[in-house]
Amino acid sequence: MEHRNLGGCGLRVSRFCLGTMTFGESRTFMKGATSSDEEARRVLDAALDAGVDFLDTANVYSEGRSEELLGEWLGARRPRVVLATKCRMPAGPGENDRGLSRRHVLAACEASLRRLRTDWIDLYQVHMQDTRTPIEETLRALDDLVRSGKVRYAGCSNYTGWRLAEALGAAQRLRIGGFVSLQIQWSLIVRGAERELLPAARARGLGVMVWSPLARGFLSGKYRRAEAPPSGTRLGAWKERWATFDREPHWKILDTVQEVAVKRQARPAAVALAWLLAKPECTSIIVGARNAAQLAENLEAAQLALSPEEVAALDRASTPEWGYPYDFIAGLGEAW
Repeated sequence: MEHRNLGGCGLRVSRFCLGTMTFGESRTFMKGATSSDEEARRVLDAALDAGVDFLDTANVYSEGRSEELLGEWLGARRPRVVLATKCRMPAGPGENDRGLSRRHVLAACEASLRRLRTDWIDLYQVHMQDTRTPIEETLRALDDLVRSGKVRYAGCSNYTGWRLAEALGAAQRLRIGGFVSLQIQWSLIVRGAERELLPAARARGLGVMVWSPLARGFLSGKYRRAEAPPSGTRLGAWKERWATFDREPHWKILDTVQEVAVKRQARPAAVALAWLLAKPECTSIIVGARNAAQLAENLEAAQLALSPEEVAALDRASTPEWGYPYDFIAGLGEAW
């Protein structure tokens, strides 16, 4: 398994990161789409055996059970893995049990450390921007966690471009470390991050972690035009989400993926993931797996190097209408 530096910092991470959102029985948004505790442990064992030593979770996944499972599993393995988790989403009923205030960031970190049964978190990420809290307050809280040794590095996820620039500028002004990584949704179906977030990450040397690289499984090849999603699949359980994917432009993208897959004798999922691996901005792809077989299928992408022509074909098939001012700038022959 290839490893890379996480952006401009010295932390080395595997090119694939195991996402654990499906670990632990959920009573909320992941209900019906999670793994049993036993299967989750098998997936974790298989990931580490395959060289995937980068694990991503969050305090709200399965209402904290995902972190608990990792804590139970880690034990003596803890020094072998790079452990990432997140805070920001509601973790209780109170007004201060959410957001990125100093109070909540510090309290959420302590709770995650207890569930994970560890003394430190390698990468502590804010799960989404919080417009109610001054960014300086959040950054100082994260910096204090780093200085205390409870956190090694700080990252962010689900930011707008201008909010990311604001945070990076504030850290520079305060002369503190700030964010070293950016976690984004990115796939052949969802390419909006290419407008502002990826150029900012390139310019400021941020590592990029990609979530939902298969677009909720749509790019896995298991779905068919004019057919209901197979039972037991995530999009089969989430009818409203399925309606957002069941569109002709998306089917045309999947057609191109499958054409490349047939040519290369590979699975469609491997082609979609290999497209991301071919992008220089992509540091690590977060792959979720409800069982060890799914994990093995996703990791096949590590052995698939797409040609420049294949990458270009997938680019053309999936390029959205960027809108103003991007199309205007490109129309004048300038880069954005």
